[in-house]
Amino acid sequence: MFRYLQASALLGASLVGALVPSLKADDWDKKTIITINEQVAVEGVVLPPGEYVLKLLGSPSNRQIVEIFNRDETHLIGTELAISAYRLEPSGGTRVTFYETPAGQLPALRTWFYSGDRTGIEFLPPQAAAAAKANSD
Repeated sequence: MFRYLQASALLGASLVGALVPSLKADDWDKKTIITINEQVAVEGVVLPPGEYVLKLLGSPSNRQIVEIFNRDETHLIGTELAISAYRLEPSGGTRVTFYETPAGQLPALRTWFYSGDRTGIEFLPPQAAAAAKANSD
């Protein structure tokens, strides 16, 4: 009888373990590697062409703080406070959009949606970011 209970408990524990999804660090911090071919503005930061890592700051209370790193994550380029963005249908891949900017101005990152998410991040438009920075000085 004891062997039966022990085996049932182990089987039950293994089934429960199989049903719990494994979480990857990328799911929590939404780590995304982006490649840009020309200079891009992200609020108060100008990114030259290259590869960058976007990640949410590890704060459980504020999920709108974005850290921008170089590709190797050895240098923090900027920390941006953004707002929540929403879309009706999630996509199968990460999606970023850009603000429409006048000729002669840098393209500016507008939204970032992690693969499969309906909620994402919206960055301030370049003019609002400059005004916010001026007011904080």
